[in-house]
Amino acid sequence: MLASKKEYLIKKLTSLLLLSIFVVSTALAQKVTPVEKYGKLKVDGAKILDASGHVVQLRGLSLSWSIWDGRKYYNPAVVKWLKNDFNISLLRVSMAIEPDKGYLQDPMGQEQLITNTIDAAIKQGMYVLLDWHDHHANQHVQQSKDFFGRMAKRYSGVPNLIYEIWNEPERIDWAIIKNYAQEIIPEIRKYDATNIIVVGSSAWDQDVDVTAKSPIQGFHNIAYSFHFYASDPAHQESLMRKADEAIALGLPLFVTEWGVGEATGDGVFDLGKTDKWFAWMEKNKLCWANWNITDKKETTALLMPGASISGNWRKADLTPAGTFIRTKLISLNQK
Repeated sequence: MLASKKEYLIKKLTSLLLLSIFVVSTALAQKVTPVEKYGKLKVDGAKILDASGHVVQLRGLSLSWSIWDGRKYYNPAVVKWLKNDFNISLLRVSMAIEPDKGYLQDPMGQEQLITNTIDAAIKQGMYVLLDWHDHHANQHVQQSKDFFGRMAKRYSGVPNLIYEIWNEPERIDWAIIKNYAQEIIPEIRKYDATNIIVVGSSAWDQDVDVTAKSPIQGFHNIAYSFHFYASDPAHQESLMRKADEAIALGLPLFVTEWGVGEATGDGVFDLGKTDKWFAWMEKNKLCWANWNITDKKETTALLMPGASISGNWRKADLTPAGTFIRTKLISLNQK
């Protein structure tokens, strides 16, 4: 009887020990942030790699313009909620440049808002896409150089930051965009020698096939933004072919903005077309940020009007786009 009781106690203690190890291991795994998991990123050929040399696919969300209705969601509580509830690994902060109360009119206010949000994302261990949200950046070269120089100095050595130096050039020749990039990149590299810099392309970041034929030379860790709106009639096979051609030519693409609706931000939400674009991004292992965290009455808005400015959103606070994207992020970022 004593031997049997002893064996029982040993088995019981062993089971408890194994359970404790499992619980602790699970808790530690849950605490690993995206930056702890992947480390400093780099560009190699047409791919973005983590610190260990493996292809990395960041998936996340874009805050809306840092003015108007979108401004209210630029706060640490929302950033934390997006990390913990939406399970994002990437947050895009979209600093408005030209519109009323944008950076050109309020540089100090905008910079403070943006850096506070970046700092909150860094605290959560996420990657941050710092977006110069401008359509005419070639007209604001000096302001851009000054801003990115300060940001690179402020965040030098911080692996979380990714620089997006021109959100969406309009129908501007690639040579002009390229020249702009060649002026901004050295300002960043004065203080940050390695973090990824994302360069735009003509026609709202769609003409990446043109960019691929004459990419920027002389700098490393440069990627190129590609934008699409999944349900837009003009953003279907022909646009996907442009991106496929760019990838085949070795251009590293980063989908810094895309939406489930149309290019206006509104329009239809075509699930079939959206799923097709999703499968394409997954096949090519592209990093992406979905547009956008705002509570406007628009198809691509992720929140219903009046959603709390501090997160803690219920299912009823999410639009169809919000529900769809949240489900995707929770599923895909657990792989």
